[in-house]
Amino acid sequence: MRRPGPQALLSVATPRPGLPLRPARPRRPPPPPPQSASSPAGQPWARPGLRASLPASGSQERAGEGTAAQGPRSLSRLRAAGALAAAAAAGGREVPVPARAVAQSRWLELTGSMAGPRARRGSGLGLLALSTLGLCLMLQVGAKRPPKTPPCPPSCSCTRDTAFCVDSKAVPRNLPSEVISLTLVNAAFSEIQDGAFSHLPLLQFLFIENNDIWALSKFTFRGLKSLTHLSLANNNLQTLPRDIFRPLDILSDLDLRGNSLNCDCKVKWLVEWLAHTNTTVAPIYCASPPRFQEHKVQDLPLREFDCITTDFVLYQTLSFPAVSAEPFLYSSDLYLALAQPGASACTILKWDYVERQLRDYDRIPAPSAVHCKPMVVDSQLYVVVAQLFGGSYIYHWDPNTTRFTKLQDIDPQRVRKPNDLEAFRIDGDWYFAVADSSKAGATSLYRWHQNGFYSHQALHAWHRDTDLEFVDGEGKPRLIVSSSSQAPVIYQWSRTQKQFVAQGEVTQVPDAQAVKHFRAGRDSYLCLSRYIGDSKILRWEGTRFSEVQALPSRGSLALQPFLVGGRRYLALGSDFSFTQIYQWDEGRQKFVRFQELAVQAPRAFCYMPAGDAQLLLAPSFKGQTLVYRHVVVDLSA
Repeated sequence: MRRPGPQALLSVATPRPGLPLRPARPRRPPPPPPQSASSPAGQPWARPGLRASLPASGSQERAGEGTAAQGPRSLSRLRAAGALAAAAAAGGREVPVPARAVAQSRWLELTGSMAGPRARRGSGLGLLALSTLGLCLMLQVGAKRPPKTPPCPPSCSCTRDTAFCVDSKAVPRNLPSEVISLTLVNAAFSEIQDGAFSHLPLLQFLFIENNDIWALSKFTFRGLKSLTHLSLANNNLQTLPRDIFRPLDILSDLDLRGNSLNCDCKVKWLVEWLAHTNTTVAPIYCASPPRFQEHKVQDLPLREFDCITTDFVLYQTLSFPAVSAEPFLYSSDLYLALAQPGASACTILKWDYVERQLRDYDRIPAPSAVHCKPMVVDSQLYVVVAQLFGGSYIYHWDPNTTRFTKLQDIDPQRVRKPNDLEAFRIDGDWYFAVADSSKAGATSLYRWHQNGFYSHQALHAWHRDTDLEFVDGEGKPRLIVSSSSQAPVIYQWSRTQKQFVAQGEVTQVPDAQAVKHFRAGRDSYLCLSRYIGDSKILRWEGTRFSEVQALPSRGSLALQPFLVGGRRYLALGSDFSFTQIYQWDEGRQKFVRFQELAVQAPRAFCYMPAGDAQLLLAPSFKGQTLVYRHVVVDLSA
């Protein structure tokens, strides 16, 4: 007899219990079974595409018998169907069973009852096989699927470990992490940011070539510990951030050709790096500046790079006007004395080494103070307070009471309208001189003796003196007195007379508001500010001064040369414009303009070193007193 196909068996209805069964005729399905109590209405047989559930225990036994009867081929199909059903039951869900397997199972179930006792002997073996296969499928269903490999970006062509990208709008982010070689060509971006390739930790070859990239971040290559070959050839790079290649520990080959490198201070670090690295670097050439054009970067001498510059930055603002500033040391502490006519006081500030700021310390009453000059004589602190009105005084600091007490008056007949004070020491004796700007007064010299200062000499009467400068050079102490009504006068100290003797005038300047001096090498210079006309820089020629430079300075009442770390500057104030900072050019032996400071109507400038902070104080008559800090800037950083 010809065996029925699976599709025919799918149409067989449930048989009634106890009745003999017939195999369905081929190509002609039997009519649907009648309804009975043992076969409820509406219970269909499994059909193709429907979900199968586990058969009952009796059905499993009959299936085993049928398997023995049908042979190895039928047994394998039954095992497959039974395993899928077992896996579905274990997972708590139904699993689609192929229609052919369901049909074969039904056929075995229908014919199993006729197999006889011989067939029943193989039932144990079938159940064992079904259980083993079902357990295996349960483990497979519960296991997690491995993550999918990210797709290759549209602008790239990828293999398992390489990517070649053209016209990318950004550095591709969804590349497989196993990529070891990446090429970017004709990119549509011009900058590369920090950590742009950190998602590719296994990258060994990176070629960023033939693009219009002009800027790289300092940490562009962060995380590329495996990178051995890097090419940045044929881009538009003019400079490279300092230490950009530091994260590349095992970099062996670097190509920077085809870029327009500007060989200024920004590439000085590259010259130093090329001299010490073990990386093989193809020859690269400078595109600018003109003096280095077409020069090989590897051959540039480091001495040609002048990359250290300086700047004065605002450090502290003192919220009051002042007309003079005098720093001094006392008992190992740093202080600053400021004359404040608006506050009717000489204010003493103390430098706080912890907070690194100037703090209020004490005040000396002075209704019209124009200058407060501190002097430390024999470990005792004195402050000479010069006032326009009400007389001038000398105060002494009492460490027992921790306060200033008045020590003595300054003769009001001699000093009527003081404008400046200068303190100095000659042959072990302390002196101070007061410049008097009145018609009836005289610039006077006072000398310390035992317990006070006494009048020693009247120098320059009736000349409206404005400033004093003490110069101790070549073993010959000199005092230069400037005046608004005549040329500055030079006095030289006579050791036999123990007085100053007039030596001559500085005829190149008809009048001067302030006079200061400095030394550069073996030469001595004078700086004279003028309110109307240009300020002058003069050099001493052995017997006279000669002019070396004129500086525009309309409205200038104050100037001050000072030295910071080997660099010489000149601060020149004005009532009508910004304060100008000049720097001394050693080669040209002149000052060159360096920086502008926004100081209103400065009346003095004072350089004050405070620990590692180099400060420039600018007392202002119309605004706040400003404190600037001198900073050194490395342009190659």
